[in-house]
Amino acid sequence: MAMTKTLSMISRTGRDLQRYNDGCRQVVGCIPYRYRKTNQSCTVKGTQIDDLEFLLISSQKSPRWMFPKGGWETDEALEDAALRETFEESGVIGDVEVQEFLGTWSFKSKSQGTFHEGHMFPLLVTEELDDWPEKTVRKRLWLKFSEAREVCWHSWMKEALDVFASKLTKITKDNEPQTCPFDELSYEQTVAAVSNSNTMFFEEPRINIEANDLTCEELRISLVAKPSLGKLLFNEEPRRKPFFNEISNVANSMFSEEATMTTKTKKMFNEKLGSISIAAFS
Repeated sequence: MAMTKTLSMISRTGRDLQRYNDGCRQVVGCIPYRYRKTNQSCTVKGTQIDDLEFLLISSQKSPRWMFPKGGWETDEALEDAALRETFEESGVIGDVEVQEFLGTWSFKSKSQGTFHEGHMFPLLVTEELDDWPEKTVRKRLWLKFSEAREVCWHSWMKEALDVFASKLTKITKDNEPQTCPFDELSYEQTVAAVSNSNTMFFEEPRINIEANDLTCEELRISLVAKPSLGKLLFNEEPRRKPFFNEISNVANSMFSEEATMTTKTKKMFNEKLGSISIAAFS
């Protein structure tokens, strides 16, 4: 929610319009923040806490640091009061993230000795002004999360900062990609998974076809060596008969030579055996 009313350069004073709840003064404040790298206004989704800077202001009466806050008055809504007090004390304008309301804290004012209820919002700063109503009595300081938490004086404001960090972590985690275990798959996802698995098995016939190409190559080699098989399957005998006959003649010649060599070997063996036998009986 952005400031829609005209901003006044004079801070509200007095308690005439101050809200109370069972005697507790109602105060409201903001945790102003910005993006460290670009200072741009954008959504906080997916952002890490260390990507942000937080604005603290000094107290009017002491060097203590805190987040801007002030009284919630009867003529304004809670978020309007948060914007007004933040502008008056720190001189920044931005968007109050009502949906990310940080909570309400009860505390006792040490200076006044009375109990207060403090309501806190995060505020994404869109503009930082050079002049603001309380410029002469307050200083501004931008710090990282860990530094802001360390120097912040009020413990209840530190708790509000912790709540902001917790909400930011949850938003970032919710935006991370989610994985789904197999046993939690829906019926449609299961069917799709099974179909993809079957596709792997359907690849097998194509592999067999490629293997058959090798078998066919082997068959062609066999046809060259066996012309009779070529005649039966492809009727190629008339066209290749001279070549096949030549191969057959060479093969027959080889078998004839082998037979001659076998006869000679047998004769030599018998002669050798006879010689050994004669020598043994001598």
